[in-house]
Amino acid sequence: MFKRFIALEWKQFSRSSYFQKGIAIKILLALGALYFIGMAAFMGVAGYFGLQKFMPDRDPITVVNNFVIYWFLADMVFRYFLQQLPVLNIKPYMVIPIKRSTIIHFLLGKTSVSFFNFLPMFFFLPFSITSLVNGDYVVINVVAWFFSMLFFTLSINYLNFLLNKNNKVFYGILTVLVVAGLLQYYQVYSITEPAGYFFNTIYEKPYAVVIPLLLMVMLYRFNFKFVRKDFYLDGAISKETKEVHTQELTWLNRFGKVAPFLKNDVRMIIRNKRPKQVLYMSFLFLFYGLFFFTQEMYRDTPAVLAFASMFVTGGFLMSFGQLVPSWDSEYYKLLMSQNIPYREYLKSKWSLMVVAVVISFILSTPYIYFGWDIFGMIAAGALFNMGLNSFITLYGGVLNQVPMELNVKAKAFSNTQGFNPTQLLIALPKLFGPMLIFYVPYYFINFETGIICLAVSGVLGLVFTNFFLNQIENVYQKQKYKTIAAFSEKK
Repeated sequence: MFKRFIALEWKQFSRSSYFQKGIAIKILLALGALYFIGMAAFMGVAGYFGLQKFMPDRDPITVVNNFVIYWFLADMVFRYFLQQLPVLNIKPYMVIPIKRSTIIHFLLGKTSVSFFNFLPMFFFLPFSITSLVNGDYVVINVVAWFFSMLFFTLSINYLNFLLNKNNKVFYGILTVLVVAGLLQYYQVYSITEPAGYFFNTIYEKPYAVVIPLLLMVMLYRFNFKFVRKDFYLDGAISKETKEVHTQELTWLNRFGKVAPFLKNDVRMIIRNKRPKQVLYMSFLFLFYGLFFFTQEMYRDTPAVLAFASMFVTGGFLMSFGQLVPSWDSEYYKLLMSQNIPYREYLKSKWSLMVVAVVISFILSTPYIYFGWDIFGMIAAGALFNMGLNSFITLYGGVLNQVPMELNVKAKAFSNTQGFNPTQLLIALPKLFGPMLIFYVPYYFINFETGIICLAVSGVLGLVFTNFFLNQIENVYQKQKYKTIAAFSEKK
């Protein structure tokens, strides 16, 4: 049966609209994956010799065990934000004689076939082999240690599934991590020592490998029971019914032709969970500068400050803008069937992002406390966001043909529906563009010239707004029907 599932999944993938689009992007992503795999393998080999050279009196495996807890914590965080969980359209299977357990096992099995599960193995396997070849180790101990790292990696994989699907698990784990982080920061209690003792015990006593094995099995069973609990046909097709209050939003009429689209976006943000979460997260971006402007080490690297200043006012632009037009995926076909100019639709999204940047800039006024040079950089970053980043973000939306449910319950705090790895490539000019524009004149002339160049680049973008919107409209028009087809698919 699993073979049949795999065949059906491949047909669904190969026949979909997103299979043949963006070949260049897929090649870049594949090259990026190969790069990280190569780096992991290199670090696995070089890591052993490096530890042996700089810590000749310490066992390299023991050193790794003392700090591997941070590897797994970072892995868990990256998975939560970047790993796309597999989705299986269960409705066709629920009306035919297939055991529910078989379907659930296949769904959970798909989570194991992930780049995030393979990448750590390209570090731990070369490290283990190098240790056996060049060190005086007992084979069974190293093999047991390697498999324990494999089981812990898969345990994090299944834990990430629960974090994405269960709010109680998410907030519970978040509370534990915050408390542990505060205790570590204020030197009340360090998790490094007991964690290192735990991993070293697994290495020294090979039979202890049963601990991570049982942990992996336990998390797998939790996921199985969680999915099975709501695995019913009536639960899959039922819709939540609730009272909706209409809002006129007449004050938006002053924006002319784009007013209907702006009203639609404002109502969407007010009524739905995911847009609200994005709005709350955007507010937190205002405090991003505190991590940089309060540290002397960053004050001496102005290019990093340019990076931070762009984030202070660009929270909503980047978090909301990167999901255009996925926000409208549930009714995009209806929207595109109306007799409305595509340009006005795009201009409304752009206007909303620009207004958000202006509001964020006003709210960032307290940063004057750190000096006028810092506030001037924030102002220049705001102009760059309005004049260039807004158009780059809007252009990136044409590559984002992933549908999204606005009121999805499954994700805690935030979810990655509508996200795809292509956005990481589109983010590169948004993140490093302002650093480059600022740093070149700063390096050859002075600090003030760098700020002026960053601000002027944003002003030029605003001056040529019509040109940029026309170019983006042409791209969206060419991809219009492909986007409609992609949003109509059940991924």
